[in-house]
Amino acid sequence: MSRQYTQLCQALAYNFKQEHYLATALTHRSMGISNNERLEFLGDALLSCIMAEALFERFPAAREGELTRLRANLVKRDTLVQIAQYLELGKYLRLGGGELKTGGERRASILADTVEALIGAIYLDGGMKACQTTVLQLWEKHIANLSPCKIKDPKTRLQEYSQAKQQPLPAYQVLTIGGTPHAQQFKVECMVQGLPKPTVGSGESRRRAEQSAAAKALRILNVE
Repeated sequence: MSRQYTQLCQALAYNFKQEHYLATALTHRSMGISNNERLEFLGDALLSCIMAEALFERFPAAREGELTRLRANLVKRDTLVQIAQYLELGKYLRLGGGELKTGGERRASILADTVEALIGAIYLDGGMKACQTTVLQLWEKHIANLSPCKIKDPKTRLQEYSQAKQQPLPAYQVLTIGGTPHAQQFKVECMVQGLPKPTVGSGESRRRAEQSAAAKALRILNVE
């Protein structure tokens, strides 16, 4: 294993037998044809499967809907980015010139996709058992902090709050869409009864911007 990857492998607690899998997992599509998109596809499926089994065993009384929400919390972009930051993936990424100029090594979508690609690479290099062990170690704290009764996204919680108060449902409106086609930024406002003015959220998709605005509304309303 090349010395350049020593710290990364230590953080992963996994040593690659075939380094080309690791190198490919760290290669963004901006570098050309040989990139991590196929590994990302594989890793996404593996992560979902591993988390589904872990949750099935950990919460034997949880219903399907609860398990689905728990899994969504574990495989969402924010969680993947936290894993990427722990691994310090930004300094290992292989990016084309355009992405380097625009700070691609810090972009959430690229970091999240690379984590999935790494999972696919570990599976191909070491098999399912090694992949499962590595993933569960990386996600250990995230899994430990889960509770079926707490995992609801901000939009759902805000909607339930309004329904409980017998108020009109929150309304969302897109204010602006900026950025480039591959890195759009949405700004959305959330209007809900009980607030003096709408809250505004932003994100890389309309859904994420709405969730951000809803989360701000919940904080102002002091909804736990």
